[in-house]
Amino acid sequence: MDVRRFNWPLWVGFLLALGGAFSFLLVFVWIPATRDFPWANLLIFLIAAVLLFVGIRRGFASDRRRPTVSKIVTSLVALLSFAVIALFIFSVFIVARWLPPSTGAPQVGQKAPEFTLNDTTGRQVSLTQLLSEPVDGTPPKSVLLVFYRGYW
Repeated sequence: MDVRRFNWPLWVGFLLALGGAFSFLLVFVWIPATRDFPWANLLIFLIAAVLLFVGIRRGFASDRRRPTVSKIVTSLVALLSFAVIALFIFSVFIVARWLPPSTGAPQVGQKAPEFTLNDTTGRQVSLTQLLSEPVDGTPPKSVLLVFYRGYW
């Protein structure tokens, strides 16, 4: 009786590799702790790689008589999975470094350009005014600018 067992580690590893790549774009890119360094995706890829390794060993086990088609499918699924993992690592760690630096952005310690904005009461306030008006009897030496990302 020839009972072929389903190679579940290979297919779970394949699904985890795809899920790890797409979950970065759909979920983890919105979380600052995982956007800057994708540790969660790398953990998913590590689990996927272990399962793929087990699936490849299982697919090419010498103690079982596997048809050639099964070995070809095992090879293709493993190759595609590792290609997805490699493409993700290449795009996140290599291609992202190719982006040009923001040379027009103010650098740390650089004087901010003059601006006039509304404060919380609707009154117009300029940078020069903030630096010249005394606070508690002493003129301020600096102004802290906080840039909020998003909208209210």
